[in-house]
Amino acid sequence: MLGKEKPIAFLATANSGLSLRFYRDLLGLKLVSEDDFAIVFHLDEIDLRIQKLEKVVPQPQTVLGWSVKSIEETVGKLVSKGISFERFGGMAQNNLGIWDAPSGAKIAWFKDPDGNMLSLTQHRHS
Repeated sequence: MLGKEKPIAFLATANSGLSLRFYRDLLGLKLVSEDDFAIVFHLDEIDLRIQKLEKVVPQPQTVLGWSVKSIEETVGKLVSKGISFERFGGMAQNNLGIWDAPSGAKIAWFKDPDGNMLSLTQHRHS
């Protein structure tokens, strides 16, 4: 029933000013609107609605990710903007924080200002 409908992604922020700058200025997302309730960005085929809350409890797993053509290039650009990539014990990550998954994908993780876990993935066929 909803398979052909346009999805909307949701995140939350307790600091809308930091989130606005992070997603717009560092990640380069297109700002659509901002009001007392949310900041909305347009990402190619979907919208990302960042809800404004008093308190955010970030989840430990990835909540939003992007499929990229060149993970090394994308990580390098984000690092040059001051974004740090996560390191996880027990995972063999390279000097950029990129993990080679058993599937052949390359994955790297970073957090937004509220601690929401975000990821980049370069699939084997990319």
